[in-house]
Amino acid sequence: MFHSIRQGSCAISIMASVLATCIGQSPAYASTLSDVQKRGVLNCGVNPALPGFSTKSASGEWSGFDVDFCKAVAAAIFSDASKVSYVPLTATARFDALQKGSIDILSRNSTWTLEREGALGLLFAGVTYHDGQSFMVVRKPEVTSALELNGAKICVQAATTSQRNLADFFKTNSMQYQEVIVQDAAEAMLAITAARCDVFTADQSALYAERLNLTGQKDVIILPDVISKEPLGPATRSDDTGWFNIIKWVNFALINAEELGITQATADAAIQSKRPDVLRFVGADGALGRSIGLDEKWAINAVRAVGNYGEIFARNVGVKSRLAIPRGLNELWSTGGILFAPPLQ
Repeated sequence: MFHSIRQGSCAISIMASVLATCIGQSPAYASTLSDVQKRGVLNCGVNPALPGFSTKSASGEWSGFDVDFCKAVAAAIFSDASKVSYVPLTATARFDALQKGSIDILSRNSTWTLEREGALGLLFAGVTYHDGQSFMVVRKPEVTSALELNGAKICVQAATTSQRNLADFFKTNSMQYQEVIVQDAAEAMLAITAARCDVFTADQSALYAERLNLTGQKDVIILPDVISKEPLGPATRSDDTGWFNIIKWVNFALINAEELGITQATADAAIQSKRPDVLRFVGADGALGRSIGLDEKWAINAVRAVGNYGEIFARNVGVKSRLAIPRGLNELWSTGGILFAPPLQ
């Protein structure tokens, strides 16, 4: 009796092991990193044209806040930030492209929500930009608050959280508005120029960017009202937690680098540091990179390629850019903001 029970237990154990292998190691789970490495290039979904975040020059070079994140991931994997293929995606096409595997990651001003993770099968790898929805008003200099927009014609992009937030805001405040649906920000700017709408609503960061395209318009005002929380960040498919962890920790590494005082210019010198936390970061003490499938230099390679979070922000959208967006909530937690990353150890 004891022998038969033992045999049964062994059989159950073996079957459980086989099932765990089948369930836990789906092709996507086992292959994303290896596929990227074999391909020799990271496919990164970005906004087709959003100044400060993702733009393509006449010579074909991509730049911007979200583009730099793609470069950081490539540097962490390949030690080469140039090994990225940028895939421009509209708001309506972005999640479908990720689900179908046309891209490896989505680094494109997208809000982290339960619906997108639960219903679409995505995972957001933390927050890279804390944003909120606001309003850009044109030709109405007398308007100083969103509560004065009753009856306004408002352009809003289809298939975005902005569209739902807009409806909620006006319903909550018993106000009316005329919704003008546009497919992207470029169409919104054309609609504003043609006076089809006098207001464009989107994430505040996007409004700062699009304002640059309205230099010929007078009385362009971005209202101070913020009507939503918009935690923006990179996304992956949810069927590959190993790949998700790599993207997540590249994000955290860029933030931790700023906190540790490691910059693009001091990346090489940091390897000679005597501080334990810095030595762990540069891979000179321990092998944390191996736990996520990368080598020991993954984090410092990312910083060497694009700088730390503060440098990326300032260069693309902050004080050193044309947008000059105040850093605000995106300051480190230690300097008055809410930007926070878990430690490497």
